Amino acid sequence: MPDLDRILEESWRRVRRKHLFPELPAPVWSDGDDRVGLDVRRKRIHLSRPFVLSASPELENHEVVEGLLDHAVSHHTFCPWNFAVHLRLYGRAKAVLRKKETALRALDAFMDVAADTYCVNAKTGPLPKIYRHLSRSPLDEILHGVYQELWQVDLGIAGTSDLCRRLSRLPYLDRRKWDDSVTRFSKLLRPILEETARDSGDAPCAMGRHGLSRYAPDDIAAGLEQLAAESSGPSEFIELVTDFQDEIHAAAEGSRSGMGRGTGRTFSADRLYYMKLAESFSLPVRRITTELSGSLYPHHHTPWEAGQPVRDMDPWTSFGKILPGITQTWTRVEGRISGPEQKVPDCLIVIDSSASMKNPALCLSHAVLGAACACDAYLRNGAEVAVYNFSDASAGGKRLLPFSRNREEIYETLCHFFGGGTRIRPEDMEPLQTSPPADLFLITDMQLTNLDVLIQYLTTCRNRVTAVHIGMNEQIHSFRGSVQGRNNVDVHAVERMEDIPRIVLGKVGEYLAIREPFQTTSGGKP
Repeated sequence: MPDLDRILEESWRRVRRKHLFPELPAPVWSDGDDRVGLDVRRKRIHLSRPFVLSASPELENHEVVEGLLDHAVSHHTFCPWNFAVHLRLYGRAKAVLRKKETALRALDAFMDVAADTYCVNAKTGPLPKIYRHLSRSPLDEILHGVYQELWQVDLGIAGTSDLCRRLSRLPYLDRRKWDDSVTRFSKLLRPILEETARDSGDAPCAMGRHGLSRYAPDDIAAGLEQLAAESSGPSEFIELVTDFQDEIHAAAEGSRSGMGRGTGRTFSADRLYYMKLAESFSLPVRRITTELSGSLYPHHHTPWEAGQPVRDMDPWTSFGKILPGITQTWTRVEGRISGPEQKVPDCLIVIDSSASMKNPALCLSHAVLGAACACDAYLRNGAEVAVYNFSDASAGGKRLLPFSRNREEIYETLCHFFGGGTRIRPEDMEPLQTSPPADLFLITDMQLTNLDVLIQYLTTCRNRVTAVHIGMNEQIHSFRGSVQGRNNVDVHAVERMEDIPRIVLGKVGEYLAIREPFQTTSGGKP
């Protein structure tokens, strides 16, 4: 009986060195019955002990172990790289194949070819030997023919077909071309994938499936954030993630932040889109404030002039002379001491979801995104957020969420779209008035049927108000003229829709005593 633990330890040392020491824990054995029994879950590699022991007599145990480790590490370091890339490539495959299971099989095959080609081309290893002695399904026969063409190694495929040669010409090692490559890969393999699906019941590729369960909750959360930033709009994002709502929900249970579904709630991909896209923006907050101490102390020098008192002269920097312009005198300022941590104010978001606004589920609503960025900034700094979503509030077209820190509820209320008239009821906001007053954040196109009522409310309330309007119209001119000179109301004009998140974040930055100008992280859009 071979000492598999020792073989695994020695093989892992060699593989880590070849792959430049990836940040992965030591692999472990499993007793699963999978053909290869290889899984990467929570960044840990599991190798099937039964498969290694039952491998071809022509293969040494250490060759099998090292080949499987090469394959697993290449998936981690090269393809698919992360959850966002995995899901994006799935979207390209599904656009061709239409069915989820067929698209997943095509993607599994593409990722195997990319990872294995990277591994074999960049490093030496026994992986081709393993493929040479594996039993093959019809799909494996095609893929191994592709390997034989790519690697120029005999894998026992007698006369590779034209399909294998066409597949081997795809640039698997160029990440920038993966979107196009997986599309062409899926088109070429569509007949064999559909045929084998009927004959073998969606049998996996030689190295098994690469499902989303292999990703840790934090990996999925980060991947969704990246995917939201890269998507052209909510419809593209929604189409991708809806197929995997169960996996995302399972990951949400182990994640520190919600991912679109709370207890007892249905999955909401549009809410998840704005939640993750807003997380692409970050606001640094200065939390420690200072208070005046009441005493004066020498702070800096200024030239002494005739007529000024002489008691603050500094003889040590005046060359021993008392002459205007040469003699230096101390300027005193009031000292400051460290004070208590300043509490970030709560925020009431007032958002217009009438028919003149964009539906956030169909296209990118910069109004919802701006409100989401503001919510994220307040929530990150310990404050609470309330939402008043209105259309024709007098006719019941409104949603009111009390102050909360529940992100799912907040974003669900923000994303609700009424699509009716535009009439606000300021009295609905009165129960949400707090002491000290919360910040009030208003986003609308100002085409309200009772704009004068809103103006009167904003000019008499004690809240700090940021009003963001979309476009220009007569109502906006009226609003601007009415609130002009009010110290608590700041109005921002938006000529381009893409400017809304920047204006929102910039104003929130002033509220929260930001140290630096507005900036985005993680390649955030817009």
